[in-house]
Amino acid sequence: MLFGPSGVGKTWLARALGKELAREGRPTWCLDADPGSPAVAIPGAVCLALWRDGGWVRRGLAALCTLDAARFRLPLVAALRELAQEAGDGTLLLDAPGATRGVAGAELLEALVQVAAIDLILVLSRPGRPLPLARELSGLETEVVAVAASERARRPGDGPRARQRTRLWDDSLAGGATHRLAFKDLLLLGTPPRLAAEAWQGKQVAFLDGRRTRAMGEVVETDGASLQVRLPPGQRPTARLLVRDACRDQAGLLRTSKPFAATQVQYLPPTDVLPDGLSRVATGVRPVAHLGTATAALVNGVFGDPLLHLRLRHQRRSLLFDLGEGGRLPARIAHQVTDVFLSHAHADHISGFLWLLRSRIGESQPCRIFGPPGLARHLEGFLAGFLWDRIGDRGPLFEVGEVHGDRLERHRLQAGAARATRLGAEALDDTILVREAGFRVRYASLDHGTQVLAYAFEPETQINVRKDRLVARRLLPGPWLTELKRRILAGDLDSLLELPDGQRQTVAALAADLTLATPGRGLVYATDFADTLHNRERLLGLAAGAHTFFCEATFLTQDREQARRTGHLTARACGEIARAAGVRFLIPFHFSRRYEDEPWRLYEEIAAVCPQTVVPKRPLGDS
Repeated sequence: MLFGPSGVGKTWLARALGKELAREGRPTWCLDADPGSPAVAIPGAVCLALWRDGGWVRRGLAALCTLDAARFRLPLVAALRELAQEAGDGTLLLDAPGATRGVAGAELLEALVQVAAIDLILVLSRPGRPLPLARELSGLETEVVAVAASERARRPGDGPRARQRTRLWDDSLAGGATHRLAFKDLLLLGTPPRLAAEAWQGKQVAFLDGRRTRAMGEVVETDGASLQVRLPPGQRPTARLLVRDACRDQAGLLRTSKPFAATQVQYLPPTDVLPDGLSRVATGVRPVAHLGTATAALVNGVFGDPLLHLRLRHQRRSLLFDLGEGGRLPARIAHQVTDVFLSHAHADHISGFLWLLRSRIGESQPCRIFGPPGLARHLEGFLAGFLWDRIGDRGPLFEVGEVHGDRLERHRLQAGAARATRLGAEALDDTILVREAGFRVRYASLDHGTQVLAYAFEPETQINVRKDRLVARRLLPGPWLTELKRRILAGDLDSLLELPDGQRQTVAALAADLTLATPGRGLVYATDFADTLHNRERLLGLAAGAHTFFCEATFLTQDREQARRTGHLTARACGEIARAAGVRFLIPFHFSRRYEDEPWRLYEEIAAVCPQTVVPKRPLGDS
């Protein structure tokens, strides 16, 4: 095995050995085990090759659909085990990946020695530097020889590596054909993304027959129900589709894709194909913010009805801020919505209640809805507009909280009931509407010609699982981690938790060993309010130091008179408020449709006064 970090000349040495052994008449095989920088294999795969006529000739290939040998080391090792068994008589060289650090490198080293029956390890390293994983190497029952890396060997930068692997990938696809395949006919393997066009575009995929790779290709497009895949000449799809994280980026380079919506803030183009339905309404780009413990998505985009979906990770729970048109959300989400925070009752902010009401038929748990005075009467009007003779006392249930100054007036509404039931009033503690283990929601009252509420979602802490510790302890992830996080946030540190291996430990001990706690990343949501000194002061008190700020920017400054008449912000005012509040990220939205053809003007005006503005990197608009 040729072992060492990237850029020390392992691939060159493998070729030199192959050439020299061939001169002695000895058959020489090579396992190319680096899916990110292959010498013989296709990028995203490993292969077995035989030295013939002055070069390596591929004899077997196993797709991984990843460029990251360390992250997907178990599939890598399994693929190499299968390929090693196909090697004939002679010498087998294993060109190891450059993962030589930490738990991943140590596990790969031991596993590769075993699966390929390695009896000699050539460790390439720079003169004067310690051998990588020296302790692990010394513990192997295999001969280890240190080899000085050539002075000419250099690790190429990420850009050249990406361009080189992309050339190899493009060459493999050249002259191929496209095939359209229905999702319902495919068995998805690996780590498939959600069924959305943006998540599949450019993904590297492989078609398997059992465990054997029959074809490797690239997703050209998807319409939500089917995939169009380009395959090399002569290759045909099967019913087993493997997909992981190798993907062509916006620059056309084959790279490792980030998990969908995992970047801090991401702008997605509109699409006619939605998770569980279709919408023909033009919305512009759709901001998605990753907050660690939650993901916030502006469902209807910067031009559509306001509806912010806050998904609490690992809890199967959602919070909604405003209730604009809800058709873009799957109905199953409605059953997982526990709280809705309405700014006010104008049609574009509350009309989605019909979606929520209809989707929650059959749900027995109540949904809490908060908003300004008169909210219970408005929602009661929705319920009164339908005949509920078939539902009995099983209609969807809502607990409505109206903010009246520093008190909360509570009401109970149920589909099929004659009218709302008043539950009484309670004093509000420091503008806090909801306080739970893990987060709280505060509000500020603003003026829009009518009372409007802005909201702040504030997580108390963020619990991060240390994956290296899970690997070291050989603990598989699962629902038990969600329970561990829940107990940590609830302060239930003395309780015992059962682990996947059957052991039981206190939550305090597990927290210290397996997790890291960091301050939570919160957000502030504010829309539909006039640019007045009173509103600015109230909002600054709510948004000061916020991580992510969703704020309306309805009109350009040149249209400030229209903004004044309708009680909305200009783009410049939005930027000024965010800058004064010291927010980390500003995501403007609720743009007037008069700017649909030139939304960049709004972004330019906001960013001119607030550098924290998150501006889309791709062309805006619906085309």
